[in-house]
Amino acid sequence: MTFLNLARRNALRKPLRAVLLMVCIATAFLIYGLTTSFLAGAQGTSAASEDILGVTSAGGRTQALPMAALSPLAAIPDIAGVAYVTRLRGFVDVEKNVVAVSAADMARLMDVNGKGLGLTPALLSAMDMARDRVLVGRALADAQGWTVGQRVTVTAFDVAKQDGGRDWRFEIAGIFEGETASTDTYFMIARYDYVNAARARGRDTVDAFVVRPSAQVSSAVLAARIDARFANSASPTRTQSEKQFLEAFLRQYADVGLIVNLVVGAAFVTLLMIVVNTMIFAIRERTFEIGVLKTLGFSSVHIVTLILVETSFVFLLGGGIGLLLAWLAAQLAGPELGLVFSPAVLVKGAAIMIGLSLATGALPAIAALRIPVINAFRTR
Repeated sequence: MTFLNLARRNALRKPLRAVLLMVCIATAFLIYGLTTSFLAGAQGTSAASEDILGVTSAGGRTQALPMAALSPLAAIPDIAGVAYVTRLRGFVDVEKNVVAVSAADMARLMDVNGKGLGLTPALLSAMDMARDRVLVGRALADAQGWTVGQRVTVTAFDVAKQDGGRDWRFEIAGIFEGETASTDTYFMIARYDYVNAARARGRDTVDAFVVRPSAQVSSAVLAARIDARFANSASPTRTQSEKQFLEAFLRQYADVGLIVNLVVGAAFVTLLMIVVNTMIFAIRERTFEIGVLKTLGFSSVHIVTLILVETSFVFLLGGGIGLLLAWLAAQLAGPELGLVFSPAVLVKGAAIMIGLSLATGALPAIAALRIPVINAFRTR
């Protein structure tokens, strides 16, 4: 019998106990996989750029900036491109089916962040055919079942049209995919000139300017320079990176990252206590066998390794099942959840798995080493 076979047989000598342990481990790693995939996905901030800057009003996101600020903003040195966005939130068919529309100048948006959004010249050409045309993100299109050429109506929550109505009718010109799986594509892109001309209030204003810094300048330095330029103007600004903006937005509701870390940490601490306690009892049950191994010439290193391999076997099997279930859940989840089970999530999960297996096996291994041979034989 090989060393690995001996460790495997020891781990499975009581099948019910081994299965229950693996279920606990799989559950903990399922929680880890789902929560970390949430942070790695479009609902988190891991995919947000730290280079693209958003310029909003210093008074808050609810206050618009005048379009007149575009020229002085573009004149600031080390700015490679400037776009602007007006946001329209509403619902389709029922109020719970909320969608977001970003109205922008398509050419400027393409220049600033076209690569990140997955925009192409063909999509921009399709938008030029009519002012009421929109591009729909892949996640939103899949969730709604929309196709190119379909007409949709978005009932806005707070942006009324000049005729008093709130129904905005659009024709889908194309679907943009996003550069990576974690890119947020759960929204629509409309033409700014169409929305600006039709809305009743706030004409010639924008919710934010989007700035792409030149390669040689730090984003933080440029952000400070922009805010200093408008500090004494009628519309002072607050400039943040896309990542900082999303983090600040999420913190209005909760510190998502902290909550996820607390949940995962609690799951792993509980798991650690369960496995350590179970393994210590398992070692006590095998006191006589450990004494026999010592008598046969097994060194302390061999005994410690045997216990660590045994613990690792249980952890790798249970943790692997948990991560597999998390991957399946991320594949089957609706696009609105934005779960992305990335390679980084898998690598981090494997590292945690190995670390926990060694940590939980260390205490039982030390207990096994401290068993005198004579006392071991007295148990029979």
